[in-house]
Amino acid sequence: PFSIKVQAVQQACHHLWVRNSLPGNMQLQASRSMRASRVQAPHASRIHLRPVVRAAPVANAAAVEAKVDKVDWPALAKELDTKSPLEIMDKALEHFGQDIAIAFSGAEDVAIIEYAHLTGRPYRVFSLDTGRLNPETYQLFDAVEKHYGIHIEYTFPDAQECMELVRAKGMFSFYEDGHQECCRVRKVRPLRRQLGTLKAWITGQRKDQSPGTRMAVPVVEVDPVFEGVEGGPGSLIKYNPLSNMSSAEVWNFLRVMGVPTNKLHACGYISIGCEPCTRPVLPNQHEREGRWWWEDATAKECGLHSGNVKKDGSTEQRKADRDLWIDGSAVQTLDKAAAEKLAGGARDKDTLLVLYAPWCPFCQALEPNFEAVAKDLAGSHVTVAKFQADGDDKEWAKANLGLTTFPTIVMLPKAKSGFVKYASERRDPESLGMWVKTMAGTA
Repeated sequence: PFSIKVQAVQQACHHLWVRNSLPGNMQLQASRSMRASRVQAPHASRIHLRPVVRAAPVANAAAVEAKVDKVDWPALAKELDTKSPLEIMDKALEHFGQDIAIAFSGAEDVAIIEYAHLTGRPYRVFSLDTGRLNPETYQLFDAVEKHYGIHIEYTFPDAQECMELVRAKGMFSFYEDGHQECCRVRKVRPLRRQLGTLKAWITGQRKDQSPGTRMAVPVVEVDPVFEGVEGGPGSLIKYNPLSNMSSAEVWNFLRVMGVPTNKLHACGYISIGCEPCTRPVLPNQHEREGRWWWEDATAKECGLHSGNVKKDGSTEQRKADRDLWIDGSAVQTLDKAAAEKLAGGARDKDTLLVLYAPWCPFCQALEPNFEAVAKDLAGSHVTVAKFQADGDDKEWAKANLGLTTFPTIVMLPKAKSGFVKYASERRDPESLGMWVKTMAGTA
């Protein structure tokens, strides 16, 4: 029938695309897999490369250890930064064999499993079952196991720790005192135990997932938080093959490859975690705004990838090499007297104000975007200004300008008292400019 012929053409085009996207040393294997696929029943809805996963040969432990010790990981990260996720995945699996595993959360990071499968190398997958996941996530686990013919290594929290936490603080204590304690019991400690059996792990982290916290995500690094099987700092390597991909690119890959995905994605969920701490997001909301939405939007990490959060350090470390928005900047500097005057309602113009600390990495990341907004609004009815609100002025800024964390951005309306806080973590010039327009108009 005509429909079957069309399908055959589509499959052939798909195979050609996959084969040509592989590194040269994989294309022969891909071609063989494609020839074999032609004998499959014509009613198959999709045909992919599905290499047979065989047990990895036992390597000489001393040789592998010496091989790992000799690697200059920062240099390798720089080298691989321009490579495709498939090439990064292939290098990771080639290097570590059975001593590396993929961390699968049950969301769009299923893409890294697809990349692992396309390499044709053996691979391991583990998942953290916190006991609070959505039913759709459990369904995806099952679908992925069947789709790839693998067994996911499930890791669970300590039953005694969970029981003590719930008995002491109730089922939903995280709504009142933050999610870190619950995540520590249900996610971080189980992950630590799992990683303690490995030499390396692979995650689906991307830089664009949370601009406030995940901009420091190299494609490979020495894990700054967790330890591997050998113990001690530097004993675990972390790969992030999707680091430089955007959400749109990941989803295009998933659709093209026909990979099973979480049904919650079709309901408006983008970033998916535990059921009580995950909700769908609205159009143009950032994906991390659907996680722990009752908390500050700038640092939404459960602890699994906290090593990639650029920390502001202890009190003694809170120093900066320079101030932000310095000479020549379009952002005006307010001293304490000027800030007090604005806070009291003496305003002849609308004012977009950032409360910042020069040592804060989130403020440093904001600098070019806020500068762009200031230049765009130069000479308009809106003043763009900064006030350094750390040190002795911190408590005053909390009481009078709504400071919670750095940076805090507020709009001070003309000829009025009070302020409106910018609550989103989307701090790109377009989002900030659009918000200013909704608050202050165009004239």
